[in-house]
Amino acid sequence: MTFLQDVTASLSRLTGERRATIDTPTAAPSPLRPIDLTDDAVVAEVLDLAVRVGEVLLASGTSAMDTASQVQYIAATYGLARCDVDVTYNSITISAHRGPTRPPASTMRIVEYRSMDFTRLAAVDNLIRDVRVKMVSPAVARETLDAITKAPHPYNRWIATLAWSGMAAAISVLVGGDALVAVVSFLTTMVIDRIGRVLNRVGLPFFFQQVVGGFVAATPAITLYNFQEQLNITISPSLVIAAGVTVLLSGLSLVGSVQDAITGAPITASARFFEVLMMTGGIIAGVATSLKIAAIVGSDLPLITNNPPPGIDELPTKVLAGAAASLFYALACYAERRALTAAFLGGFAGALVYLLIQTLSTGPIIASAFAATVVGLAGGLMARRALIPPLIVAVAGITPLLPGLSLYRGLYALLNDQLLLGISALLAAFGIGCGLAAGVTLGEWGARTLRRPRILARTEELLRPTLRRREEPRRPVVRRRRGPVELKKKKKIQASGVPSAD
Repeated sequence: MTFLQDVTASLSRLTGERRATIDTPTAAPSPLRPIDLTDDAVVAEVLDLAVRVGEVLLASGTSAMDTASQVQYIAATYGLARCDVDVTYNSITISAHRGPTRPPASTMRIVEYRSMDFTRLAAVDNLIRDVRVKMVSPAVARETLDAITKAPHPYNRWIATLAWSGMAAAISVLVGGDALVAVVSFLTTMVIDRIGRVLNRVGLPFFFQQVVGGFVAATPAITLYNFQEQLNITISPSLVIAAGVTVLLSGLSLVGSVQDAITGAPITASARFFEVLMMTGGIIAGVATSLKIAAIVGSDLPLITNNPPPGIDELPTKVLAGAAASLFYALACYAERRALTAAFLGGFAGALVYLLIQTLSTGPIIASAFAATVVGLAGGLMARRALIPPLIVAVAGITPLLPGLSLYRGLYALLNDQLLLGISALLAAFGIGCGLAAGVTLGEWGARTLRRPRILARTEELLRPTLRRREEPRRPVVRRRRGPVELKKKKKIQASGVPSAD
């Protein structure tokens, strides 16, 4: 009973009617202490604070529309209610109207980096909440933001490396691998991460880092497959490569690009989507290079066949593997502890729905879309109570479902002159990616529009109907006064033993 109470308490802390700040504010509150619009220095300070908050949000993968809402919200809280905000792929521009007699004030910020630091994202979310609730002054808010952006990562870099490796091992189990495949995926991803760290330090463009990552992801699997008889092992190289490719895909802003396209930011969506295509092309180029070198030296890989839907007996292991992959991804992105719990639950729900729908032979695209919708809904609900951005749960929850295996299957088919099969697999991978991103967007929209019943929020308990016996009011008894003749008749009846009508 104690265990069930602990689980219930944990779930109640993660769900509720409180909403995260990044859960799209509907309108800005009336400023309690509005700034002086005639003071150019104070106005410039507020605008700079707003665009710097937007810089952190946009760099962390938040959609353009949500970023613009938060920037406008910050400015309106301090009294700049009439602002025009323009958010593109790598820039934020804000212009504040200060009346008919004063020129508008404007500023611009260029986003020069991309960083999936979930702790920094959650800290900025808390700062926005403090600005809204506690009316923090612009100077104090700017100092807090400086401390957030300059703070080191909460975990050591090696912890992030081990988290990436654990994520690859969990994904390899999710796609059907055994213990050997999980170990090889773990070690391969560790090498990819450390090499990428070195290449990033010397300033190599990210496209070429993806090429190197794809090459490293495929080479160990090909080598072990060709020496499996000498090593007395049996390994499926496609699953190892698929796990490595999925890890490389996880760093791309697929969700943000599709969200921008759906929510009305086509320019930013086009730029982000083109970046996703280019980085995916780098992964394909690296894997293709490794496969071509293997073919030149006479090392051929086995033909890839479609895996059958998982059986019911495989569901517990694969669901836990999907949940663990989401947890490791959140840890690799430096998420705080309560965000790790939410990511684990989101990954568990997504993997469970995906595998259950797969058993109905509906196909991976439909299963991915349904699972992503559940993840988006769960992420939005848990973000209300945990007070974390819904993006953390959404991205972590769908990461294990990224189409790494379909992408590798299509590439391998194209390299082996199976044009129709290769194009079909690549289109399937594209459909899975769009289904995941669109499902997350739909789920988050559902979470934003979902409300607890008013009677539940007011009384903190659900009032249920009860059955009660209806009690009719008693009629007053009117006693008639009896005369002497009636009393004599009653005495005679009682003497004879006949019951009286009274």
